[in-house]
Amino acid sequence: MSHAVTGSTMLRRQLGRKLEALRKAAGLTTEQAAEKLDRARATLYRIESGAENVRFRASDVKEMLRLYGASEEDIELVLAMAAATRENKNWWHDYIGSGLPRWFQLHIGLEAAATRIRKYQPELVPGLLQTREYAEQVFRMPGGSVDATDNEEQERAIQLRIERQALLTRFAAPQLSVILNEAVLRRPVGNARIMADQLHQIVKASELPNVTVQVLRFSAGLHAGAMSGAFSIMEFPEDDSGKEVEPPVAYLEAATGAIYLDKSHETVAYNSIWADMADRALNESRSIHLIQQVAEEYSRA
Repeated sequence: MSHAVTGSTMLRRQLGRKLEALRKAAGLTTEQAAEKLDRARATLYRIESGAENVRFRASDVKEMLRLYGASEEDIELVLAMAAATRENKNWWHDYIGSGLPRWFQLHIGLEAAATRIRKYQPELVPGLLQTREYAEQVFRMPGGSVDATDNEEQERAIQLRIERQALLTRFAAPQLSVILNEAVLRRPVGNARIMADQLHQIVKASELPNVTVQVLRFSAGLHAGAMSGAFSIMEFPEDDSGKEVEPPVAYLEAATGAIYLDKSHETVAYNSIWADMADRALNESRSIHLIQQVAEEYSRA
């Protein structure tokens, strides 16, 4: 399966899920919404499931958004996604050039759909575990996906990052496994208080039954992740027959775009990198002890 086809299919499903969530938030059943839209219930079902034969026409989508009382931000997002489904371009490897809003990343939709997420970070605390103050420091740095001089865009990106964290405590939350390079703990982002608060937040998150954090100490020496840089691996639910609804995806983010790898040899390679690092990292209890110890050092600074 090519990335273009996979990207289109994934986008349709993400769009369908978004429209379904907006309908439910408006308190409408499928039958009620279909009647008000003068559509067959089966048609609405196909739209919400992102079926390949559905054309997300702008006029139809706008009518649904009006009925559901969608916010301006949701309207912008959904219309951009719908426009992307009608284009043939391969935006899968370049979300910024896709016609989607700059701040939107497919990664957010993938996270929401995943049952298991594994993240390796050599430099920064992953967004799902960041405090607001830590995120503010990150988004102020030049060279990222958000314009560091645009305060409004920064604030929107920070808010989106914080809202994403509800993923970890929702019903049927995904399993999140994180491996942090020791440098993430040792290199100050902002001041000592921000770092102490951030490390305490990681410890608190690790108390959730679906969150595991390991630290890869400097003393572990050379490891497979030294060549890969930061990455995520996401796995998705199975259908009634035990088949995955989407193939696993390895996600790599750069300053100007993102790469999504879903071919089996690609995800096998990243699974091997993960296994090597997980084997060399401290176990969970020792990792948390180290994080608490470093947090105390920052508190005394």
